[in-house]
Amino acid sequence: MEQSLGFAHFLTHADGVARFILALLLLASVGSWYLIVTKGYQAVRQRFRSESFLRAFWEAPNLEAVARRIRETGTTDPFSHLLHHGFTAIEQHNRCKDAAGTGGSLIDFGAPDDMLTRALKRAIEEDKASLEFGQTFLATVASAAPFVGLFGTVWGIYHALIAIGVSGQGTLDKVAGPVGEALIMTGLGLAVAIPAAIAYNAFARASRNTLSRLNSFGYDVFNFLSTGIKSSPMHTDARATSERVIALARAQGAAEPAAHPGLALR
Repeated sequence: MEQSLGFAHFLTHADGVARFILALLLLASVGSWYLIVTKGYQAVRQRFRSESFLRAFWEAPNLEAVARRIRETGTTDPFSHLLHHGFTAIEQHNRCKDAAGTGGSLIDFGAPDDMLTRALKRAIEEDKASLEFGQTFLATVASAAPFVGLFGTVWGIYHALIAIGVSGQGTLDKVAGPVGEALIMTGLGLAVAIPAAIAYNAFARASRNTLSRLNSFGYDVFNFLSTGIKSSPMHTDARATSERVIALARAQGAAEPAAHPGLALR
């Protein structure tokens, strides 16, 4: 009598170890696809929000307009989050200056540039942790799932060969079915691992690109908040600051010959 073989037959005759391995692979697959869908959606949405914020930032007439936008829309992307930390550090420093002599917390210690640097570094590290959330799980599934499936295959072949030996029927048509069923585990392991590996590489690349741009933007924000000169074609604040710097340089140049009369004679 011909026996019907397949995945349903395999599940019916699977023991506790095989069922546990199947449940483990199912859990890994569900977790991987959940992260793939949610992180993919968040990455696309965050990209559009980041581009919108950067465009508004570089086109803003002054910092107050940018601060107003952040107050209205919140920190919806890493770049606005970074600038929010910069604004918070400046406001915190101003409060410390106004309340000088009253003491403060550890985060208030240091020069203004140090406070701003620490705030921007904290923001970048927080954004890095947010961007890399779930990638460890994807990497673990991508590397471990094939071996979990292979273990299930070895376990299934072992029991299939024992059953064949007990029955005494070792012909090819009797061996091929049970062994083929056991190989299902290897296929399931690969089916779980391949999407996780592709997703991990894609998210890791996107995170590296975002962090690289975020570091560059952090440098611009630091320069702008600490000196008032923005590294871009914005022009009101930069021009006013440049005029003050030029006036100061001219005043210093006029004072130097008087201080060093020997130089004035040359």
